[in-house]
Amino acid sequence: MDRIILHSDCNSFYASVESLYRPEMRGRPAAVGGDVEQRHGVILAKNEQAKKYGVKTGEALWQARQKCPDLMVVPPRFELYKQFSRLCHQIYLEYTDRVEPFGLDECWLDVTAEGANGVQLAQEIRLRIRQELGITVSIGVSYNKIFAKLGSDYKKPDAVTEIHRGNFKEMVWPLPVGALLYVGRVTQRKLQSYCKHTIGDLADTPEKTLKSWFGKWGSVLYAYANGFDNTPVARYEDREEAKSIGNSTTTPRDLVDNEDAKIILYVLADSVARRLREHGCKGRTISISVRDNQLETFGRQHALSHYTNSAAEIAQAGMELFMQHYHWQRPVRSLGISISDLVSDSTPLQMDLFGAGQEQLRREQLETAVDSLKRRFGTNAVQPAVLLQDPELSGFDPKHDHIMLYGPIF
Repeated sequence: MDRIILHSDCNSFYASVESLYRPEMRGRPAAVGGDVEQRHGVILAKNEQAKKYGVKTGEALWQARQKCPDLMVVPPRFELYKQFSRLCHQIYLEYTDRVEPFGLDECWLDVTAEGANGVQLAQEIRLRIRQELGITVSIGVSYNKIFAKLGSDYKKPDAVTEIHRGNFKEMVWPLPVGALLYVGRVTQRKLQSYCKHTIGDLADTPEKTLKSWFGKWGSVLYAYANGFDNTPVARYEDREEAKSIGNSTTTPRDLVDNEDAKIILYVLADSVARRLREHGCKGRTISISVRDNQLETFGRQHALSHYTNSAAEIAQAGMELFMQHYHWQRPVRSLGISISDLVSDSTPLQMDLFGAGQEQLRREQLETAVDSLKRRFGTNAVQPAVLLQDPELSGFDPKHDHIMLYGPIF
């Protein structure tokens, strides 16, 4: 018997929640984003009216306003969105214990049971969330997680779409290859270079050929496109703890040299390090994300030889990655830094004969002491000298105002 998998996706989640508390948002193009007066931030969510103007999630606020001058932008309230996310989860858990969150606004549900009707259950859940929470969801119904996810994207908002063995070739295969889960821009461009533009093109490509292009990932792509995915939906109680902590920001002005980048990375690293200490953990793998002023994005990562929660070490490692891989073909529009491979900060520190371990311990104790000053007098109460070079670049508080990259890495 085939499984019955649902994928529920809250429509324009942040914007929908905000509109419950801000009636003035209703019926006009609106979005949730960063600092309206500066360039600190991007569009995090937009409502249906804003979508009609071509406003996109992830683009800079000034770009969105060029498309829609009357766009209303409100600041994010992440605690409120987490609350609504939990309320959605409570409804899902009334139907099954196999509820696997995918971000704040999406979940897979495995509702397989003898005689269960997936579409009927999806419609019931959709109506309950609209009536009880005041927001809407689109739900995909299928026999695997990948097609269920495609189903929730197929028709929006407030809809249920079923993709089954009898119709998936008709519904899924004409879709662009980039619609397939986990196919990012780089993979999409490579597939298109081989004239594989649709999911059907990908499905018709021999697995052996895909493996020659992508290695083991080629077999995964082949399985996803052909509906062979059999990955289970995890139990809600077994969901993973956060695997990374980080911050990103759209910069107040375009960055033009390494000194500019250094300032931003130090501000972000300070926020990341403080969050690590608040959660009682350290990390080892440093990752950066870079977006230039043409919105081309890339990321790189590097594993340190030891675990750390020091802002200085995180910033230095991020800067080394940046200088190694970015060569200033274009100015930089946004930067992000995160740390993963997390462990408890009670993990023993390896000492050495040359005193590096003692120096690291001293640095961490110093930064912990500074945390108390920042909590009392504000983030800018104590700063490294590098941040005083350009107050325009360093004058933001990512710990409270900017997107937190905090969750599983895929």
